[in-house]
Amino acid sequence: MKIRYLGHASFLITSQDGTRIQFDPYEPGGFDGAVAYGPFQEPADIVVVSHEHADHGYVQAVPGNPQVVKGPASQTLRGIEFNRHPAYHDTSRGTERGENVITSCRVDGVTLCHLGDLGHVLSDEEVKQIGEIGVLMIPVGGIFTLNAAQATQVLQNLAPRICIPMHYRTSKVGFPIAPVDEFLKGKETAKHIGASEVEVSAEDLPAETEIWVLEHAL
Repeated sequence: MKIRYLGHASFLITSQDGTRIQFDPYEPGGFDGAVAYGPFQEPADIVVVSHEHADHGYVQAVPGNPQVVKGPASQTLRGIEFNRHPAYHDTSRGTERGENVITSCRVDGVTLCHLGDLGHVLSDEEVKQIGEIGVLMIPVGGIFTLNAAQATQVLQNLAPRICIPMHYRTSKVGFPIAPVDEFLKGKETAKHIGASEVEVSAEDLPAETEIWVLEHAL
């Protein structure tokens, strides 16, 4: 499969059979320009939404006529099972920023897990429910989501083969969140890929966790 980092918390997954899955579409120019990533250019077959904030659930910005996965219920679309794991956007069980739903799905033999705007460290039971992960997409910028220390703990607990950071400050983000370098400090397996898209297969997953930093495409 191909994994393209569009920007913020949005990714476009293209399976070997051509199915396109987009996670957490943002509103281009949303929040009075604080989300300055560009408009989406490619259609998706399925859009997965972690929560309804405009920088994660702006489905109308996605070209095509995609089916939408949202809410806490798991569902199967185009032969892919989207397992939904209810969580929170903060450390106070959603009283500050509401609920957030983690999604895991298996594509081309690789389990993907997108944490959305996760705002708390996962319990042992939550880690067990999510299970084994091939590719983890994790927020690391803090304030509205996990900060670097919390994200590091979640990463250690989930132990994916590949970890792709998201939801951090770049030149396209006006929110006062931390850049990705805060999360990367002291992590010897981190590598800057130098591109917005990578190909991943079950046969080529690293034996130990690696952190891959992708450039944003938009």
